[in-house]
Amino acid sequence: MIGKPMLPLAVSLTPDELLTRTRSVRRRLDLARPVPLPLVEECLRIAQQAPCGSGRSVPHWIIVTDPRTRAALGEIYRSAFHEQWSAVTTGGLSGAQKRSLASAAHLADTLGEVPVLVLACLNTGGPLPGGSQASLWGTVMPAVWSYMLAARTRGLGTTWTAAHLRQEQRVADLLGIPPGVHQAALIPTAYHHGPDFRPALRPPLEATVHRDRW
Repeated sequence: MIGKPMLPLAVSLTPDELLTRTRSVRRRLDLARPVPLPLVEECLRIAQQAPCGSGRSVPHWIIVTDPRTRAALGEIYRSAFHEQWSAVTTGGLSGAQKRSLASAAHLADTLGEVPVLVLACLNTGGPLPGGSQASLWGTVMPAVWSYMLAARTRGLGTTWTAAHLRQEQRVADLLGIPPGVHQAALIPTAYHHGPDFRPALRPPLEATVHRDRW
């Protein structure tokens, strides 16, 4: 695959627009429109260029497109999601939080129908180390984000999900993931419905920036 010409970009965005308008897409994923596998592989080749710890701990990717496997993975995800959130009451949540939770629940119920599911993994060759793992997972997160950015410029919607990690072994058994390979993120990937995305509401910068000390 290396050396093949890149497919044309579907969305023209400035760098600032790309970084501020790559939204989590859950309700608006197009479940019926196929996603060409070369397009996904192209995004993953870009993701390979993301920073990684000492250039050694590169992510591994599992691309799931088989309908039966997607359906089984969707069932595991749905079970894990509802296990995590079934006890949560929405009374104390803000309107935005309620909308976000409803959107996440919708994705949990339809994830098995998303045309492409990409699972990012890290092969440590053994159990996860004790203590801080920030540098370890820091080798995967930039690559996942790069994949999502690349997908965005090609007209694809994505979202970072991790609810399946509550039942990580079931996913490993389903996909034949060997011991020593640890799952990081599951990224549903599809074309999307509706108009373009806008920057999300965030708190004022002054509320989150600290100078010299907390």
